[in-house]
Amino acid sequence: MGKETGFLEYDRQDVTYDDAAERVTHYKEFTVPLPQSKLQQQAARCMNCGIPFCHTGCPVNNIIPDWNHLVYEDDWKRALTVLHSTNNFPEFTGRICPAPCEAACTLNIVDAPVTIKSIECAIVDRGWREGWIEPEVPEKRTGKSVAVVGSGPAGLACAQQLARAGHAVTVFEKNDRIGGLLRYGIPDFKLEKHLINRRAVQMEAEGVQFRTSSEVGVEVSFQALKDNFDAVVLAGGAEEARRLEIPGAELPGVRLAMEFLTQQNKRNAGDDEVRAAPRGTLSAKDKHVVVIGGGDTGSDCVGTSNRQGAKSVTQLEIMPKPPEREDKATTWPDWPLKLRTSSSHLEGVDRDWAVLAKQVASENGRVTGLECVRVEWEGRDMKEIAGSEFTLPADLVLLAMGFTGPKRRGLLDRAGVALDQRGNVSADTDRYATSEPGVFACGDMRRGQSLVVWAIREGRQAARAVDEGLMGATNLPR
Repeated sequence: MGKETGFLEYDRQDVTYDDAAERVTHYKEFTVPLPQSKLQQQAARCMNCGIPFCHTGCPVNNIIPDWNHLVYEDDWKRALTVLHSTNNFPEFTGRICPAPCEAACTLNIVDAPVTIKSIECAIVDRGWREGWIEPEVPEKRTGKSVAVVGSGPAGLACAQQLARAGHAVTVFEKNDRIGGLLRYGIPDFKLEKHLINRRAVQMEAEGVQFRTSSEVGVEVSFQALKDNFDAVVLAGGAEEARRLEIPGAELPGVRLAMEFLTQQNKRNAGDDEVRAAPRGTLSAKDKHVVVIGGGDTGSDCVGTSNRQGAKSVTQLEIMPKPPEREDKATTWPDWPLKLRTSSSHLEGVDRDWAVLAKQVASENGRVTGLECVRVEWEGRDMKEIAGSEFTLPADLVLLAMGFTGPKRRGLLDRAGVALDQRGNVSADTDRYATSEPGVFACGDMRRGQSLVVWAIREGRQAARAVDEGLMGATNLPR
């Protein structure tokens, strides 16, 4: 440990943001990183607590105290080596992970936790600037080939690990660019896409081949993958969005959040309107926007709507408003229920809780409002409050209510793999093997809607299982 009294001497200092009025005029990242000296102070707050509970909160198994110590000691290159030993893409997790590791930090019991996420991001960003991150080309090839279906964080992590083990890996992606939800579900102001492109270049140098605009089960036969590859990994994500089952939900002004976010990301990438919006252009400009869903995707819709020039933005959540602060005595080290305010919320939004949408109001087929009622909860039981009905003005209603599991049509219909009770691909977390011989599954397609850190972890572990299945033994980390 670098400084035994660091947690007593230094207060938590978070990264800051550009002014909200300025940042809503563009789609670039707006985080203002801390200078190196301040980052070393923040790393010095790590307590060397004996049992690093931050590890219990980190699904990707980051060795957090070790690289905190190395940052404090100004040994950034070794810190990067330690960071990469468990995490293929720290620049992704350092930007979009909600940081359950910080909630589990021992210092969080009586103080503010260590700024683990921003230190992680600073390490990898410096690694790229200094040229420390290079392709890791295997010394010899195994002669085995693997098809990875899906290029989100699970598929990319799995593919990179398998390529480094010496296998010939081909990644099949149905979209025109790789990245999955990293590419088209996360706004550029949270994750600029050159970060994905940069990793793709590294992976291609390591031997990974990418085949975009190649939807398995549609353009590409699943049977052909089984016939031509020694193993197939299903990492297609959980893309079946939860729908709104109320009168008027079929109107053109009621759309899924992913349609809205994807269109803007495509515009930012330089696609023309026709290519970006095959089902019609979506824009919040000069509109009253209502976002249904209080999670991260809903927040992303808020930030994007403000950048497009919405007249007003309202975000609704069916659950009650969480407490401002968690009861640490009863929740630590677990992820706590508390009010979370994102940078997008700070840019302007009316947030409302315990609200149920009842009907979409319209005139001549055009959405004009959203009829709602307030609800109260008794345990898991919800009931409407009599006389609490109200109508919000709305020209555009965005559905950000989460995902119910992977899409079955196309890939899963053709693959014939068994599904679990929730409709996800059935596979355990030891072998990651499906009911079909030689076919594996990982990430959200296996576990359901989850976090980027879980996707990377499962991709890495699935790669180990595949390597062991092909070779009889494996040196890949678990």
